[in-house]
Parts: sequence; C-alpha cells; structure tokens
Amino acid sequence: MDLTWNEFERTDMRVGTIININDFPEARKPAYQLTIDFGSEIGIRKSSAQITKRYQKQDLINRQIVAVVNFPKKQIGKFMSECLVLGAVGEEGDVILLAPDFKIENGLRIG
Repeated sequence: MDLTWNEFERTDMRVGTIININDFPEARKPAYQLTIDFGSEIGIRKSSAQITKRYQKQDLINRQIVAVVNFPKKQIGKFMSECLVLGAVGEEGDVILLAPDFKIENGLRIG
C-alpha cells in the first residue's frame, strides 16, 4: 500500500549519537540497549536494536545513526524503547545501520 506525501512527512527521522550501550540478555533475539543523544530539541532517547551480528559494543560508542523519534514508546520486557533505530536488514537478519557519511549535528532531520 502506498503512503501519501503527507503521511511520509509525519515520520520524524533524526540523526543521533550513541552515548551508551548495554547488553540486553532478556531480549528474545540478541540485542543491545542503546542510549542515543538527539540534541537539545529532542534530548536523550533509549532504544533496543538487534545489531549484535555486525557490531561490537565498543564500535558503537560515539557512532551517529538515524532513527524514527515520533513512534509511540514500546515496552520490550523490562525495557522501554523510545525510538526506532533504522538499518538495512540482510537475508540472514543481520542489520546494517543507516548513518550519515560525515559527522553532523545531533537532531538534524532526515528529509
């Protein structure tokens, strides 16, 4: 089903920097708990991301990513996910994070 332009424009995708990472052993599929800084307008948000196949925790600190910040919060076990980190999903379920090519200001909108 096609979206209208107005529907697409309602999706608020922003650039953020990962500032903290924790293992998420309670998740059904291997995942990390991420803390992401989206700048002064949006602030700090948390998300769960199934990115353990391609990324080690130490490689993610200070990495910029793209996320949807205006979806409703989602309870995942005891963890509350506050945004949706975006990535390309490979055939085997491995996720490759979407990210800007250059270091840019946190909170910039994707358009």
